[in-house]
Amino acid sequence: MSLEVNSKVPDFSAACTGGGNFTLSAHTGKNLIIYFYPKDSTPGCTTEGGDFRDRKTAFDAANTVVIGVSRDGLRAQENFKAKQDFNFELISDKDETVCQLFDVIKLKKMYGKEHLGIERSTFLIDQDGKLAQEWRGVKVPGHVDEVLSAAQALNSQ
Repeated sequence: MSLEVNSKVPDFSAACTGGGNFTLSAHTGKNLIIYFYPKDSTPGCTTEGGDFRDRKTAFDAANTVVIGVSRDGLRAQENFKAKQDFNFELISDKDETVCQLFDVIKLKKMYGKEHLGIERSTFLIDQDGKLAQEWRGVKVPGHVDEVLSAAQALNSQ
């Protein structure tokens, strides 16, 4: 299943850092950035998370909550979050339920071998729970600034 821009995102719940569960419906009234990254503590994922961390004040001003998603376990994510001083939560999606909802599991090639993994992707959901914008096959440099601009534009409508 693939989500369409302007369509309602189905409610979901998933375990996240901070000892709780993330539920989409609990964020009604706020814009939401859900970004999918391949693996905790890898260079690109660390840079991307740091970019979101460093712009948290601007996202807050745009009434936007940021959450990261990977297939890593909660313990690894708690360590990653603490080590990088992330000021947002991370969803552990070991069973790929959230990944499937957003259709981010793709066939990837590394060192000549194919495997299924997360395609770096970001989704902006508006305060009514509709998909406002998506970025797939993300390249990290400059990406968070682009997402922030979209969130700010959405908030000013």
